Amino acid sequence: MPDQTFQISALVVYFAVMIGIGWYAYRQTSDHEGYMLAGRQLPPGTAALSAGASDMSGWLMMGLPGAIYAAGLVEAWIAIGLTAGAYLNWRYVAPRLRSYTEVARNSITIPSFFENRLHDTSRSLRVASGAIVLVFFTFYVSSMLVAGGEFFGLAFGGSYLTGMLIVAVVTVAYTVIGGFLGASLTDVVQGVMMMLALLVVPVVAIGAIGGPGETLAGVREIDPARLSLLGGEALSATTLLGVVSAAAWGLGYFGQPHIIVRFMAMRDAASATAARRIGISWMAVSLLGAVACGLVGIAFFHRTGNTLDNPELVVLAMSQILLHPLVVGFVFAAVLAAIMSTVSSQLIVSSSAFVEDLYKVFGRETSPRTLMLLGRVCVVGVAVIAGLLALDPSDTILDLVGFAWAGFGASFGPAILLCLFWRRLTNWGALTGMVAGAVTVFAWDSFGPEIAGTELYEIIPGFAVNLLFAVVVSRLTWTANEEIDREFDAAVEGSGARKAVAS
Repeated sequence: MPDQTFQISALVVYFAVMIGIGWYAYRQTSDHEGYMLAGRQLPPGTAALSAGASDMSGWLMMGLPGAIYAAGLVEAWIAIGLTAGAYLNWRYVAPRLRSYTEVARNSITIPSFFENRLHDTSRSLRVASGAIVLVFFTFYVSSMLVAGGEFFGLAFGGSYLTGMLIVAVVTVAYTVIGGFLGASLTDVVQGVMMMLALLVVPVVAIGAIGGPGETLAGVREIDPARLSLLGGEALSATTLLGVVSAAAWGLGYFGQPHIIVRFMAMRDAASATAARRIGISWMAVSLLGAVACGLVGIAFFHRTGNTLDNPELVVLAMSQILLHPLVVGFVFAAVLAAIMSTVSSQLIVSSSAFVEDLYKVFGRETSPRTLMLLGRVCVVGVAVIAGLLALDPSDTILDLVGFAWAGFGASFGPAILLCLFWRRLTNWGALTGMVAGAVTVFAWDSFGPEIAGTELYEIIPGFAVNLLFAVVVSRLTWTANEEIDREFDAAVEGSGARKAVAS
């Protein structure tokens, strides 16, 4: 009981800090654009850590270590692919998107950027992309609430439902209060907590086992193949397919609204360079820590005789065994931070999609104060629906996150890249590609393995189909437009690029 008192105290402190930051952000937010995009004034460090924390989610603290624990280093290809994708996203997409969203009528959401960039007067592209945001983010938020419920079950022996509700209520509270700025500032604190936890736990566990040599020996005693990036198998078509599927997670970065919206919120395009260095450094350290937790966990539970029923709880279980209860409480808070940082970001983007891209398209002119109120109502609404979906989870956290990640990557990724780097993309090309990509992800997830006889990650066929449709339809529907060309050149110049991409 004293141990649980320490842990609960740490969580109470964490929750109080989050609510306090939300209140501070509330005092700094005075209009709708401020609530949705923090007035485009995020400094590089805040943008970088906010993007990283909202990106990694409970997958970083639970999903990835669990996958490494269960299968070994072969699952590290996901981390490798994500690091490469994040670097390319910061290096090429961030400065161009920051510049272009301002040039394109000061777009403050991804759907509004598509409409303004492509001069779509039909409004269909904006409505379709806004609907995609709401659908896939509802699934994504649901996966994070599942992680929250599982977390409380291990940490306190409480019910899954109670844990899920606590995570949902606290996250919704500071998100409703603080908006985008609140979500971003809490992300910074949460990102630091996650990184520190993923460094402390494996280091202490290695010490308990007897050092790096004993740790590696312990893994080999279980299965030497766990230390191979190919799973101990000779390179075959099946092995290569698994590696490609894992690394293909990196493709998803180009289309994740809750990540790329941080690019739009930076002070200017030049901030992307410093933000990239901070963000990729944080990401590399955190992912290495997560991989280490899973790998060290194999040796730790083997050598100590402890049992672990659920691989996704390896970080939590090791911390409970090895660390002082108060430190355990803060490790638990770091797991919650990973979950809540993603939920808050996704709720804000869902809110902006509803208000900016659905309500304002079909509704009447409304005051900024009313728009902020609608945004807050939408935050609560999406959370409620996601909570209902999370009541009876049937998949692992990694599976749930993987589906939502593929959905956004295949729907928006090609559209974002083509908008930024190909001046001849048309609204009809973007729309057909986006819908085709989303449909492919749903279809492949349901029928792909049976029809194709392969477990290829659905983001790959979805991304390819989107790209094909977008390019073909754009070439069939393109007509010269001097205003689009001027905006394209202005965006390129504003991003600091040397010259525009050839048409």
